Amino acid sequence: MRQPPCHYFNECAGCSTQHIEYSLQLKNKEKNLMQSLNIKNMKLFSGNEFNYRNRMEFLFNKNGPGLRKKNNSIINVDRCIIANDKINSLLLEIKDYFKDINAFDFKSKTGTLCYALIRTASEKSSISFVLNEESDQIDCLVEKINNFSKLTSADTIIITYTKSELPDSISENYTVIKGSDTLNEVFLEKSFEYSVQGFFQNNIEVAKMMHNYVRSLLKQYLEKQIYLLDLYAGVGTFGINNSDLFKQVTIIESFQKCIDSAKDNIINNNINNAIAISLDAKKIKNLHLNKPLVVILDPPRCGMHNETIATLNKLLPLSIIYVSCNIIQLKKDILKFKQYKIKNVALFDQFPQTNHIETVVELILKKV
Repeated sequence: MRQPPCHYFNECAGCSTQHIEYSLQLKNKEKNLMQSLNIKNMKLFSGNEFNYRNRMEFLFNKNGPGLRKKNNSIINVDRCIIANDKINSLLLEIKDYFKDINAFDFKSKTGTLCYALIRTASEKSSISFVLNEESDQIDCLVEKINNFSKLTSADTIIITYTKSELPDSISENYTVIKGSDTLNEVFLEKSFEYSVQGFFQNNIEVAKMMHNYVRSLLKQYLEKQIYLLDLYAGVGTFGINNSDLFKQVTIIESFQKCIDSAKDNIINNNINNAIAISLDAKKIKNLHLNKPLVVILDPPRCGMHNETIATLNKLLPLSIIYVSCNIIQLKKDILKFKQYKIKNVALFDQFPQTNHIETVVELILKKV
């Protein structure tokens, strides 16, 4: 055990394991994963234990921006030690400028300014100010954000509008005040555009390790005229990064903004054998997919729909590479692939100081 490095630890609901030495955190995660999947061997990848996050949501109260406390109220903070330096710098800019503002009250569902969502890429950064669209003071906050955009070091400022009953930090209803609504990141020497309102990896250092590892698994299919299905693909990072190993790549994602970025990423990286389709994963049964096939999938925490699993069991791809952020759901889904066995497992500690992990499991067909 150790003294938690962050003095907000006992109140903030974000981190849960700062009181444990990082080496022991990793051992605990490794043990948990091996027991869950009933395996004896796996690989472990980790990076910096602090200053790793490139995306943070700060909630507002009358005292300014903060983080959610364990009792669901808000604790105002000057910095977050798991966020990167640029995020903490932008947090101070927001804290200094937005004083005595009409903050949204998450209990009464009244007020105006709900969140500041800060995202940082390798070169640029963005802040999304999330407003309750039903507030009668919204014009005042819009004017204040416009003035802030002229002073801040953030490259992009957007205003996002949300419903008071379900105040989410992302919405398709937004206005760009400054800059662009996309950011860029590089994986395996390829550039990826993604929406500031869309999903992207929160720990770039460890995500790059994961992409290198997945590519090492897929290299066995080079020059074998195999097709790749990239399912729950986001902006197409896995499919595009490994397109040179396959005859053709089909990228499937249900979130339209991600697919729009995936199409741009295909063009911008000069990929000639990949297509991106906006489709719910449970509807892949309606696609004509060529064989022999390899599948890589990265579903949300809730895992895969039974219809998706049923379709994959009919398609019988040579291998399925399952990327998961929820080992409980991962185990449940894997058990439904009865014709497959686990070949390789790797743990990626994308979320130090928490119990969450990212796992990559390679499934291959059992020999008849």
